[in-house]
Amino acid sequence: MKNKSKNKINWKLLIICIIIVYAVAFMGSLFTSGNTNTDWYQSIKPKITPPSYIFPIVWNILFFLISLSLYFSWKDSNKKQKNNLAILFGINFLLNILWSIIFFEMKLPIISFFELILLWISTLLLIISTNKINKLASFLLYPYILWLTFAGILNFIIAFLN
Repeated sequence: MKNKSKNKINWKLLIICIIIVYAVAFMGSLFTSGNTNTDWYQSIKPKITPPSYIFPIVWNILFFLISLSLYFSWKDSNKKQKNNLAILFGINFLLNILWSIIFFEMKLPIISFFELILLWISTLLLIISTNKINKLASFLLYPYILWLTFAGILNFIIAFLN
Protein backbone atom coordinates (compact mmCIF):
# COMPACT_ATOMS: atom_id res chain seq x y z
CA MET A 1 0.00 0.00 0.00
CA LYS A 2 2.83 2.41 0.84
CA ASN A 3 4.34 1.90 -2.62
CA LYS A 4 1.10 2.94 -4.34
CA SER A 5 1.03 6.30 -2.52
CA LYS A 6 4.66 6.91 -3.48
CA ASN A 7 3.77 6.52 -7.17
CA LYS A 8 0.66 8.69 -6.91
CA ILE A 9 1.00 12.11 -8.54
CA ASN A 10 0.98 15.03 -6.13
CA TRP A 11 -0.75 17.49 -8.48
CA LYS A 12 -0.33 20.48 -6.18
CA LEU A 13 3.43 19.94 -5.96
CA LEU A 14 3.70 19.32 -9.71
CA ILE A 15 1.85 22.55 -10.52
CA ILE A 16 4.02 24.50 -8.05
CA CYS A 17 7.18 23.08 -9.68
CA ILE A 18 5.92 24.03 -13.14
CA ILE A 19 5.02 27.55 -11.99
CA ILE A 20 8.44 28.06 -10.37
CA VAL A 21 10.37 26.89 -13.42
CA TYR A 22 8.26 28.80 -15.93
CA ALA A 23 8.55 31.94 -13.79
CA VAL A 24 12.32 31.59 -14.21
CA ALA A 25 11.79 31.07 -17.96
CA PHE A 26 9.63 34.19 -18.12
CA MET A 27 12.20 36.30 -16.27
CA GLY A 28 14.96 35.15 -18.62
CA SER A 29 12.80 35.83 -21.64
CA LEU A 30 12.35 39.45 -20.54
CA PHE A 31 16.04 39.98 -21.35
CA THR A 32 16.21 37.68 -24.38
CA SER A 33 13.13 37.98 -26.58
CA GLY A 34 13.50 41.64 -27.49
CA ASN A 35 17.19 41.28 -28.27
CA THR A 36 17.38 38.33 -30.65
CA ASN A 37 16.51 40.39 -33.74
CA THR A 38 18.79 43.32 -32.96
CA ASP A 39 21.53 44.35 -35.36
CA TRP A 40 24.09 43.58 -32.64
CA TYR A 41 23.00 39.96 -32.20
CA GLN A 42 22.44 39.37 -35.91
CA SER A 43 25.97 40.61 -36.61
CA ILE A 44 27.65 38.28 -34.10
CA LYS A 45 25.64 35.07 -34.22
CA PRO A 46 27.58 32.11 -35.63
CA LYS A 47 26.56 30.36 -38.83
CA ILE A 48 25.76 27.19 -36.84
CA THR A 49 23.09 29.02 -34.83
CA PRO A 50 19.70 27.33 -35.32
CA PRO A 51 16.83 29.39 -36.75
CA SER A 52 15.24 31.75 -34.20
CA TYR A 53 12.00 29.76 -33.95
CA ILE A 54 13.94 26.73 -32.62
CA PHE A 55 14.99 28.42 -29.37
CA PRO A 56 11.55 28.88 -27.75
CA ILE A 57 10.57 25.34 -28.74
CA VAL A 58 13.73 23.83 -27.25
CA TRP A 59 13.63 25.98 -24.12
CA ASN A 60 9.95 25.18 -23.47
CA ILE A 61 10.71 21.47 -23.68
CA LEU A 62 13.76 21.90 -21.44
CA PHE A 63 11.86 23.95 -18.87
CA PHE A 64 9.14 21.31 -18.76
CA LEU A 65 11.77 18.59 -18.19
CA ILE A 66 13.40 20.73 -15.49
CA SER A 67 9.97 21.13 -13.86
CA LEU A 68 9.53 17.35 -13.82
CA SER A 69 13.03 16.88 -12.43
CA LEU A 70 12.30 19.34 -9.64
CA TYR A 71 9.00 17.59 -8.95
CA PHE A 72 10.38 14.03 -8.80
CA SER A 73 13.43 14.96 -6.76
CA TRP A 74 11.45 17.12 -4.33
CA LYS A 75 8.72 14.49 -3.92
CA ASP A 76 11.23 11.77 -3.07
CA SER A 77 13.62 13.78 -0.90
CA ASN A 78 13.95 14.10 2.86
CA LYS A 79 14.20 17.45 4.68
CA LYS A 80 18.00 17.73 4.38
CA GLN A 81 17.86 16.83 0.68
CA LYS A 82 15.08 19.38 0.14
CA ASN A 83 17.31 22.13 1.57
CA ASN A 84 20.12 21.05 -0.75
CA LEU A 85 17.76 20.88 -3.74
CA ALA A 86 16.36 24.34 -3.00
CA ILE A 87 19.89 25.78 -2.96
CA LEU A 88 21.05 23.93 -6.08
CA PHE A 89 17.94 24.62 -8.16
CA GLY A 90 17.87 28.22 -6.90
CA ILE A 91 21.48 28.83 -7.94
CA ASN A 92 20.83 27.19 -11.31
CA PHE A 93 17.75 29.33 -11.91
CA LEU A 94 19.59 32.53 -10.97
CA LEU A 95 22.50 31.65 -13.25
CA ASN A 96 20.06 30.86 -16.05
CA ILE A 97 18.47 34.32 -15.81
CA LEU A 98 21.83 36.02 -15.27
CA TRP A 99 23.20 34.63 -18.54
CA SER A 100 20.41 36.34 -20.49
CA ILE A 101 21.11 39.62 -18.71
CA ILE A 102 24.88 39.48 -19.28
CA PHE A 103 24.70 38.31 -22.89
CA PHE A 104 21.67 40.10 -24.32
CA GLU A 105 21.18 43.17 -22.10
CA MET A 106 24.78 43.98 -21.21
CA LYS A 107 26.17 42.62 -24.51
CA LEU A 108 29.16 41.02 -22.80
CA PRO A 109 29.75 37.69 -24.59
CA ILE A 110 33.10 36.96 -22.91
CA ILE A 111 31.69 37.39 -19.40
CA SER A 112 28.52 35.49 -20.35
CA PHE A 113 30.69 32.59 -21.58
CA PHE A 114 32.34 32.26 -18.17
CA GLU A 115 28.97 32.66 -16.47
CA LEU A 116 27.66 29.86 -18.71
CA ILE A 117 30.45 27.62 -17.43
CA LEU A 118 29.10 28.24 -13.91
CA LEU A 119 25.57 27.45 -15.14
CA TRP A 120 26.85 24.23 -16.74
CA ILE A 121 28.65 23.22 -13.51
CA SER A 122 25.52 23.97 -11.45
CA THR A 123 23.51 21.76 -13.82
CA LEU A 124 26.05 18.96 -13.45
CA LEU A 125 25.77 19.30 -9.66
CA LEU A 126 21.97 19.10 -10.02
CA ILE A 127 22.30 15.92 -12.08
CA ILE A 128 24.60 14.35 -9.48
CA SER A 129 22.42 15.48 -6.57
CA THR A 130 19.09 14.41 -8.03
CA ASN A 131 20.58 11.06 -9.06
CA LYS A 132 21.00 10.23 -5.37
CA ILE A 133 17.29 10.90 -4.80
CA ASN A 134 15.51 9.88 -7.98
CA LYS A 135 17.27 8.58 -11.10
CA LEU A 136 14.48 9.79 -13.39
CA ALA A 137 14.84 13.33 -11.99
CA SER A 138 18.53 13.18 -12.87
CA PHE A 139 17.94 11.72 -16.33
CA LEU A 140 15.44 14.49 -17.15
CA LEU A 141 18.26 17.04 -16.82
CA TYR A 142 20.50 15.43 -19.47
CA PRO A 143 18.92 17.33 -22.40
CA TYR A 144 19.40 20.57 -20.43
CA ILE A 145 23.13 20.06 -19.98
CA LEU A 146 23.47 19.00 -23.61
CA TRP A 147 21.73 22.18 -24.77
CA LEU A 148 23.90 24.26 -22.42
CA THR A 149 26.94 22.61 -23.97
CA PHE A 150 25.74 23.64 -27.43
CA ALA A 151 24.94 27.14 -26.14
CA GLY A 152 28.45 27.23 -24.70
CA ILE A 153 29.90 26.44 -28.12
CA LEU A 154 27.87 29.25 -29.70
CA ASN A 155 28.84 31.65 -26.90
CA PHE A 156 32.52 30.65 -27.25
CA ILE A 157 32.48 31.32 -30.99
CA ILE A 158 30.88 34.74 -30.42
CA ALA A 159 33.22 35.65 -27.56
CA PHE A 160 36.54 34.42 -28.92
CA LEU A 161 36.34 33.63 -32.64
CA ASN A 162 34.28 36.47 -34.11
